[in-house]
Amino acid sequence: MQLFRIRGGVHPDDRKDLTAGRAIESLPMPRLLHIPLQQHIGAIANPLVQRRQQVAKGERIAHGQGAVSAPIHAPTSGRIAGLGLYPANHPSGLSVRTITLQPDGEDRWHESIAGVPDPFALAPAEVAQRVADAGVVGMGGATFPAAVKLSLAKRYRLTTLVINGSECEPYLTCDDQLMREEADAILDGMRIMAHALGVTRVIIGIEGNKPEAIAAMRQAIARLDQARFDGIEPEQPKPDQHGSGRTGSDWAEPNPKVAGRASLMQLEVATLPMRYPMGSEKHLVQTLTGRETPARGLTADIGVVVHNPGTAFAVHEALRFGRPLVSRVVTVTGGAVRSPRNLRVPIGTKVEDLVEYCGRFREEPQRLVAGGPMMGQPLQELRVPVMKGTNGILALTAAEVGSQTPAACIRCGSCVDACPCGLVPLTMAAQVRVGNLDAAASAGLMDCIGCGSCAYVCPAHLPLVQFFAHAKGELAARGRAKQKQSATKRLAEQRSARLEAQKRAKREAMARRKREAAAKQRAEEQAASQAEPARAAPVAEVD
Repeated sequence: MQLFRIRGGVHPDDRKDLTAGRAIESLPMPRLLHIPLQQHIGAIANPLVQRRQQVAKGERIAHGQGAVSAPIHAPTSGRIAGLGLYPANHPSGLSVRTITLQPDGEDRWHESIAGVPDPFALAPAEVAQRVADAGVVGMGGATFPAAVKLSLAKRYRLTTLVINGSECEPYLTCDDQLMREEADAILDGMRIMAHALGVTRVIIGIEGNKPEAIAAMRQAIARLDQARFDGIEPEQPKPDQHGSGRTGSDWAEPNPKVAGRASLMQLEVATLPMRYPMGSEKHLVQTLTGRETPARGLTADIGVVVHNPGTAFAVHEALRFGRPLVSRVVTVTGGAVRSPRNLRVPIGTKVEDLVEYCGRFREEPQRLVAGGPMMGQPLQELRVPVMKGTNGILALTAAEVGSQTPAACIRCGSCVDACPCGLVPLTMAAQVRVGNLDAAASAGLMDCIGCGSCAYVCPAHLPLVQFFAHAKGELAARGRAKQKQSATKRLAEQRSARLEAQKRAKREAMARRKREAAAKQRAEEQAASQAEPARAAPVAEVD
């Protein structure tokens, strides 16, 4: 298919060779799981369990609240050891509300776990509801509740589903390996999502440095096409003990059933240029379709919805087997890690347990990062838990970090050339440094995706990403303060209006009572005046 060129971007050393091709291993169940209630964009989940309560794997232990939220499920069977505060997987290192689960070693699924024989027979709304009930969120790191995206057809005219398999961040290979090992399951999840969205075109975009993943996805499509040609719909593979489907020759014999509307879907794999940040959904969509997403708009505005391969796999698990999102694949890598690996990890596992399984460190890391090195977040300690959006744990050496002292901006324009959004980072940074945040916002600050391309090429080594993150946070805080002030003013006005209404009601009630009393008095006086002549009249004499 034709690809379209986008502006900007950089070519960092991908360092994927440390874990590329390493089969996904299942991490042994840790002694304790610390499961945060905030693992997604939106409202925090509310706990449904109590201390010492026994739970089964997949049982809901916290429910989402509001339109943008997601429930939380037990990653294994065991006993609730506590509900309280625990350090978050966040740069602040602050503690957040967390459920601590003590596994019992049985890994026993809850009795209510059951899949759907034919997800394509379900109404789109029911598919989205089942995905919501399974707690599926964006697995690429954004953690936006997947069901919300699957419901966009109600408000937008959608034409295409794009699967973002670019995985452009250096070091990370979890999506690459998942596509190699679970191509058929991912393809099935993609088709289910396309059915929910009402689209018939699905594009899987994969960067050219992942030839094995490209081949695996194309082979999965070829198997499906052959099944379509034969007029049948393949029976889905049975899950193994870890909840993963089998692929390739492990598939069961086809179930002789005429393929339905899902057979009309157009499926294609696009080999993307190796250019960071190709994984940015707006730039990915522009590369694949040639259409640009409006500023601060959604790709749905141009008829496209983007999901991650891990999300597609989770949807497959949720619909085919009824299994909620309780584990994910994490890449543990970096020059300081003794044995880098791709691991399937229960949600809530401490990062320390992953590092321990990988042989700990060959040398003391200069920096710990959750996610990729370009857009990941620094880790303050190793005892923080893995969450639904944790796709990588990096332990980087001093040589890999390459920290240098920032110098003065020489206005070379390298950051302008590298910016994929067409912004002028040096101007925005100058405004941020003098505290003129409104001017920075006028220069396009809120359109910055925080990819770090500008900082990567900056010869002065200015912390541009940190400047912009600080400015966005400060503007957001000002916005919240302004909103709070407006809300306070509105409440004060409502209170004043309410008190005035009460006073007015009292005055009207008092006036009404006075009128009623006056009317009553007049009536009494009138009755008395009518009775007076009757009493005063002389009695007639009788002869």
